[in-house]
Amino acid sequence: MNGSSDLKARAGNAGVEGLLSGAREGSEQQLGGLLTLYRNYLTILATTQLDARLRRRISPSDLVQEAMLGAYRDFSKFRGSSERELLAWLRQILINCLHHAYEAHIQAGRRDIRREVSLDDMNRALDRSVVRLAHVLADQGPSPSADARQRERAVTIADQLAKLRPDDRDVIVLRNLQGLSFEEVAERMGRKPGAVRMLWLRAIERFRHVYEAPE
Repeated sequence: MNGSSDLKARAGNAGVEGLLSGAREGSEQQLGGLLTLYRNYLTILATTQLDARLRRRISPSDLVQEAMLGAYRDFSKFRGSSERELLAWLRQILINCLHHAYEAHIQAGRRDIRREVSLDDMNRALDRSVVRLAHVLADQGPSPSADARQRERAVTIADQLAKLRPDDRDVIVLRNLQGLSFEEVAERMGRKPGAVRMLWLRAIERFRHVYEAPE
């Protein structure tokens, strides 16, 4: 899950712009490298949006693979010129994949208007996850440009989260990104609430070290 973090570090903003430019000129290699930068970001977001019903049928990695294939196939339709516009486009593709997954696995054969999951609802839920992801380290005060670069920071945080061991990453995703209580996280992880609280405290501390190390 963490392959894109090293590539991102090597690329930097200029590298991202170069990959984007090359991809727009038709380079499949540049396009592949560009999309790889955002695999961790999309995986974290997909993880926050899969409920228990859908998680039994499809994994976040499967969902992201479908989104990446869609982005690769339809890149000629992308009209943006910045990383932020690319992220918005990729999130929309992920939302569409999520919607199709719900229709295929949850609603198939038992249509019920009360069970409909709208694209707007998914978009709002995903936006909330982006905001939470950008503020995982809540005690780090926002920089003057924090609002302007919120989504770009979310990409960096996703890459750093990918470096954590699975239990640490899972407890942060469940607690910070999905906003679950410690009792709910404990039920998901099959642990006691007190143990989950201690795991979360240690995970946040380890994540802080991982996140601050490149700085």
